Amino acid sequence: MAKRKKQGPVNEKVAARRAASKAAREAGGSLAPRRSFDGLPGEADWVAMREVVPAASATARTNAEYGAREITVVTVLPGLLPAMHREDGTVLVALQNVTSSGDPSRDVAAALLEVLETEPGTSLTHLDLPGPGPRLQDVLDLDAPFEVTLHETFDFVLPPDAEPSAEVNEAMEEFAGAIVPTVKLSSVEGAYWCRMGAREFLRWSRTEEEEELLDALARLHADRRSAVDEGSRFIGAFRSCGLVVPVWELEAGTEADELEKPAPGFEARLAEALAVTDPLTAQERRARAGIVSRQVTLR
Repeated sequence: MAKRKKQGPVNEKVAARRAASKAAREAGGSLAPRRSFDGLPGEADWVAMREVVPAASATARTNAEYGAREITVVTVLPGLLPAMHREDGTVLVALQNVTSSGDPSRDVAAALLEVLETEPGTSLTHLDLPGPGPRLQDVLDLDAPFEVTLHETFDFVLPPDAEPSAEVNEAMEEFAGAIVPTVKLSSVEGAYWCRMGAREFLRWSRTEEEEELLDALARLHADRRSAVDEGSRFIGAFRSCGLVVPVWELEAGTEADELEKPAPGFEARLAEALAVTDPLTAQERRARAGIVSRQVTLR
């Protein structure tokens, strides 16, 4: 096992999080925060890649304690592999996998740390349910940006000019069949347009606290201002990893680029609604109850 390098100074938030993780490990317990990816750059995109984006990748880097290694975070790997150490040295770790301790951050960190110790050309085919241990917040360089790139196929998981085996080709073809056209908006954070059959949707991963966000959405919905653009319809929200992801059905045929201008306008209206501290009116309470009744929790 390679000797880990000593880490330099860290900010107070990171130090406190690591101290809490250490205390939980020493106590023999597990730490499963409500917001699994809180504190990571691009928290909204981490959640979106885990739940609503079919094929995407993003670069990240481990911190100095864990070798300052460049890694690639992906939505899913063919065969539902937890992680892969390619022959060219590239390390890939998947957000969508079958192992769940209740804390996705801990699960992904466990897969990452295990695959980092393997030789190039190794795939992590199985990950035991991880016990207490480091989370992504403890392992990654929190100053490194997290920028998502979407893909139309899963070819990005293979080295350039690779000649995959028949088994790998079969797995990739199977997963490719599940890819729906998806585009990340550039004018706002965490918003993804997608087309499912003949219908278009916008799913927007938000980092506001759940109760405040639901109140704000209810205020806008009661006031008939919850549409992102003309012809769209706010249809509800789901919850994942501690974040609320509102969903809109768009006017038929709406393309992603048509949302770039109205999306910041909606975000401004949402910010105004979030700033209101008055109790909800009877109409707003009814709107909120309707949103909550349709809300689905994903984990």
